[in-house]
Amino acid sequence: MSEVKISAEPRTEFGKGGARRTRRAGLVPAVLYGHGEKPQHIALPAREFAAAIRHGGMNQIFTIDIVGGSGATFALPKAIQRDPIKDTYEHVDLLIVKRGEKVQVDVPVTLTGEAAKNTLVVHESNTVAVVADALHLPSELEVSIEGLEAGSHVTAGDVKLPRGTELAVDPETVLAIVSAAQTVAPAEDEAGEGAAAEGDSSAE
Repeated sequence: MSEVKISAEPRTEFGKGGARRTRRAGLVPAVLYGHGEKPQHIALPAREFAAAIRHGGMNQIFTIDIVGGSGATFALPKAIQRDPIKDTYEHVDLLIVKRGEKVQVDVPVTLTGEAAKNTLVVHESNTVAVVADALHLPSELEVSIEGLEAGSHVTAGDVKLPRGTELAVDPETVLAIVSAAQTVAPAEDEAGEGAAAEGDSSAE
């Protein structure tokens, strides 16, 4: 996943009132922290940030250039507060990361292929925790369920990992279960059986 360059402004207003004014200006209040650095209160351009998150998700790496700052900083979103009604970003926590540093993140897992006929695939988890280079985080991982029969389990150990990426969970952690699909008798058959039963009782 490539980094997204984004400019940020120092934020001098705090509290609910300051946050509202920041958002009205088309910016997202944020805090940049980590690596022993003093937390920096900044404001990110809302549209650029939203577009980057839509594309890369929570594992999107940002190259943040603070106006008046000493240079660009790599950062990874750690917490995002959203307004579910307005579908806008309320606040963002960003963790400073360094080139070559290993970080643990949860990565979405996609099941590929189709299990055997008359089976049902039940997801136990849609993500898996991995450790990878902060600047080379996978956007998603895949695992094949092609031809799996009922009773099969898909585990974290089955996931294809790119070079330099390691599991941060037990390989036996179950991500999905393949079970036999339940079949339901047609309604008309049930109605027919009911009618037959009534006929038998009337004959008595």
